[in-house]
Amino acid sequence: MAKFETKNIRNIALLGHSGSGKTSLAEAMLSITGETDRLGNVTAGNTVCDFDAEEIARKISISAAMALMTWKDVKINVIDTPGYLDFAGEVVQALRVADSAIIMVDGKAGIEVGTELAWNQAVKANLPRAFFINKFDDNDARFGKVLDALHETFGKNVCPLTIPMVKNGEVVGAIDLIDKSAHVFDDKGRHSVEQIPEESKEAVEKYRDMLMEAVASTDEELMMKYFEGEEIGHMEAVNAVHEGIIKGEIVPVFCGAVTKLWGVWTLLDKIAESFPRHTAKKQELLADGKTQEIQPEGEPAVFVFKTVADPFVGKMSYFKVMNGTVKRDQALKNQTTGDTEKFAHIYVMKGKKQTEVEELSCGDIGMVAKLGNTNTNDTLTWNSSFAYAPITFPTPYYVKAMAPASKGDEGKISQSIGKMVEEDYTLRFENDSETKQLLIYGLGEVHLSVLAARLKSRFGLNITYSVPKIAYREKITKAVDVEGKHKKQNGGSGQYGHVKMRFAPGEDEGLTFTVSVVGGTVPKNFYPAVEKGIQESMAKGAVGFPLTNLAADLYDGSYHAVDSDEISFKTAASLAYKKMLEVAAPVILEPVGDLKITVPDGMVGDVMGDLNKRRGSVMGMEPAAGQRGYTVVQAIAPKAELMDYPTVLRAMTQGRGSFEFAVTGYDVVPGNLTAKIKEEYQQ
Repeated sequence: MAKFETKNIRNIALLGHSGSGKTSLAEAMLSITGETDRLGNVTAGNTVCDFDAEEIARKISISAAMALMTWKDVKINVIDTPGYLDFAGEVVQALRVADSAIIMVDGKAGIEVGTELAWNQAVKANLPRAFFINKFDDNDARFGKVLDALHETFGKNVCPLTIPMVKNGEVVGAIDLIDKSAHVFDDKGRHSVEQIPEESKEAVEKYRDMLMEAVASTDEELMMKYFEGEEIGHMEAVNAVHEGIIKGEIVPVFCGAVTKLWGVWTLLDKIAESFPRHTAKKQELLADGKTQEIQPEGEPAVFVFKTVADPFVGKMSYFKVMNGTVKRDQALKNQTTGDTEKFAHIYVMKGKKQTEVEELSCGDIGMVAKLGNTNTNDTLTWNSSFAYAPITFPTPYYVKAMAPASKGDEGKISQSIGKMVEEDYTLRFENDSETKQLLIYGLGEVHLSVLAARLKSRFGLNITYSVPKIAYREKITKAVDVEGKHKKQNGGSGQYGHVKMRFAPGEDEGLTFTVSVVGGTVPKNFYPAVEKGIQESMAKGAVGFPLTNLAADLYDGSYHAVDSDEISFKTAASLAYKKMLEVAAPVILEPVGDLKITVPDGMVGDVMGDLNKRRGSVMGMEPAAGQRGYTVVQAIAPKAELMDYPTVLRAMTQGRGSFEFAVTGYDVVPGNLTAKIKEEYQQ
C-alpha cells in the first residue's frame, strides 16, 4: 500500500445506539470504495468489522475494529465501535485517536439513549461530529421528525446537508441542499442527478434555510448576507461547511439506507472534502496537562490506544502516529517502561486482515505485533521524553466470583486473566484475601459473559461465576473481664499459662494491646506471646468473620517457674479470647462506602426511592458539573446492597445513569439481617 501524506488521511469513529447501523455503514463504505467484493451483513455474520466469534454469535459489535479504505486519493480509517454499554471502553479508545465522529441514528427509532451518550462522548473528546440518519427509505421512518429532534436536542449548529427525495409518496433518493441537486441511487450506491420532484420542494426550502442559518453563523459577512435576505453563494456555502465541520461550528446531518448503499457515496465525498485531518487541531494534549505542536515532519512519536491478546499472532499493539513518520525496523523508546522497542513489521488493519507497510505518516493508524513490554496508553518516541494524555476508562463495578470449572485449571486462571486485563482496561482482577475468592470486575453481565467465552476459545479455560461473598467483620460492643488458664501435665515438664484480661471496643482498627500487670505475676518475656495469641484468634469472631477494633489489657495472671513457656501463655490468651466472645455482645460489621450517582434530573426521585430499599442514606444533591440537566446524588450505602447496582441503575435510567462507589469503612449490620448472614456463613 502506498504511503499517504497527513493531509490525505481521515480518522473517523462510528458511534451510536446498538443496532443503529454502524457496522453496516462501515461495510457499505468498504463496498463502494472497492475494498470488498461483496456487501457483508451483520445477521449473516460475514462483515469485515464483526469478525470475532462472539460478535458473530451475538450479532453485536464487541470490539472497536479498523476498516481502512481509499476514496478520491484520501485514506479513510474508519473505527467501528460497539453501541452496547458493556463495551464502552472500546469507544473511548476509538475517540482518543479519531479526528472526527459520525453518530448513527435509526430513522425509525429516532434519538435513543445511545445517541445521547455518543454525543456526550464526542463532546467530551472535543471531536468534530456529524449525524447519519439511517433507514430513511423505510415507510416507518420519519426523517423530518428525527432531524427536528436532533436540531432541538443538540443545538442550532445541527443542520442537514442531505434530505430524502420523495416521489409519489416513496423515498427514491436524496437531495443535496447546498447545490439543490436530486440524486437517485442504483444497486451499487452510485447516483444519477435528477430534477427535484414537486412534492419535495417545500422540504428543500425548509431545511436549506436551516442549513444556511448554520452556515451564516460561522462568518460575520455571511451572517449579514443571511439577515439581509441575500443568497449565500455555492462556494461560500461549501467553504463555510468545510471550515464549520473542522471547527465544530457545524454538525452536518446526512441521510441514507446503508444496507442499500444509498447516501454513502455522498458521505464519502464529504469526508474526503471537508472532514478534518490529524493536524487540524494543531496541538496534542500531553499527560502533564501541557500541549505539544503536531509536526508531520518532526521526530516520530506514537501512542498505543489498543492491545489485543491474539493466541496466534501474539500481543497486537494498535497505535496512532502522533508526530513525524514511523518506518519499519525503527526503534522507539517506551516512555512508560524506558524499554526500547523495535517496530520490525508495521501493519494496517481491515477487520482482521493485516497488510504490511513500510511506513506510516503523521496521523495514520497502524498495528505492530510482539512488542516486548508495551501496553495500552504507552507513548513511544525517538529522542524526546514526553507522554501523550492517556485514555480514561470507565471504572468497572459489576463483580462476580470466578473459579475454574476443572480442578486442573487453577494454574491457568491468573495467566489467562492477566492477558485479558492487559487487553481490556475495563476489566479488573482481584484475589480477595478475606473471602478467599478470585473476583473479576466488568461493566456488566454481557461483558463478563464474553470474557468467559473468550477464555475458553483462546486459552482453553472453562470458568464458572458465582455471587461474591461479602467481607464481613465483627466487633464487641461492651467491656468485659475474663481469664484464661492453660494447664497440662504429661509426666515430664508440663505446660502452664494463666492470664486475666480486660477486653473492650477499641478505637483503632485491629488490636490495641496494653499491659498493666503489677508485681510480676506474668513475666515480661511472655507479653509478646499473649499479644500474638489474641492477634491470631482475631481471625475468627463469634460467627467466623475477622474481629476488629479490639482493645485488650493484660492486668494479671500467674506462671510456673518450670512449666510456663510462650506456647502456654499464647494458648491461655486464646482461651481468654473465646470466653470474651461469649459475654462481650459481638456484632457483625459490613463494608459501607460513599456512593455518587449521576442521573438525569427527572430520574432523581426513582433513584432515591431505590436507595431507600437498599438501606442507603442520601447525604446531599448537586448539579452535575459539565452535564446540563443531570444531578449528582451523594449517599452512603452498604456494599452488600450494591452487587447488582450496575445493571439496576442502567435499567432504571435507560443507560443514562452512572455511579462511583468506594468502601470507606464498616457499620453494624441491622439485627434483622444478622441471622440470615450467620446461616449463609454456616452453609
